[in-house]
Amino acid sequence: MNAPRNPAQRVEAALAERFGAALSAAADLPGLDELARMAEHRSHRKFSDQRVAPGLLRLLFECALSAPSKSDLQQADIIHVADRAKVKAIADSIPDMPWIANAPVFLVFCGNNRRIRQIGDWRGKPFANEHLDHFLNAAVDAALVMMSFIRAAEAVGLGACPISHVRNHPRELSRLLELPDAVFPVAGLCVGYPAEPGRISARLPLEVTVHVDRYDESGVKEKIDAYDRRRHALAPYRRQRYADRYANVDFYGWSEDKARQYSVPERADFGAFIRSKGFSLK
Repeated sequence: MNAPRNPAQRVEAALAERFGAALSAAADLPGLDELARMAEHRSHRKFSDQRVAPGLLRLLFECALSAPSKSDLQQADIIHVADRAKVKAIADSIPDMPWIANAPVFLVFCGNNRRIRQIGDWRGKPFANEHLDHFLNAAVDAALVMMSFIRAAEAVGLGACPISHVRNHPRELSRLLELPDAVFPVAGLCVGYPAEPGRISARLPLEVTVHVDRYDESGVKEKIDAYDRRRHALAPYRRQRYADRYANVDFYGWSEDKARQYSVPERADFGAFIRSKGFSLK
């Protein structure tokens, strides 16, 4: 039986699995418990039947909405889809993700540029920022709140799985949730008590994604090829994407999968949807 690991050992083990490189974490470093939780992050798609208490959910909402907000504009909202008929309608539109219907809690995180426009009207001030950046500000606020919710949920033993697929049917979702102009979905989130441990997903090495002083692509293809091999050894793909379009290949790695994924149009009408919600995107 393995001896329990201290937080520093947990950080080292999780990040070695995640990035494929040894790291030493000082045992006296402050905040190691939180760093260990972050390093050990897993997405969860199977949940137990245990319900999430309403009081706990409210606490998590408050913690999540304590996230940073651009200029204190607070342009993020959370919609708790408690009506199981509505959850089923969302799940039915995404048939390859049955965990949506099975999750005890389903949330939709929204960007909200509506309130600041209303406040301007109430205070007799013009809205003079009709351009792409004000849309991006609201989207980033919503993403920060969702990530903060995930961190808070994991701290109390819950698991979560983000669902970007809700943007595949934004008009239908907007009607279902009665989203007014200038409010738009960023992502859904399944939440519940995990039914299984889940696994750590390997990530690209820091030599690919962290840059010093300037953007640097030196040897990036070779580094991604090496990452493909490492990831395949840890968790090979169960199937090759779009087998009806592309011939099977002997080695199917992360980069082949992602190249295929973005070779097929998806959400091509999302910009039109956002414009229909009152954003010019100029």
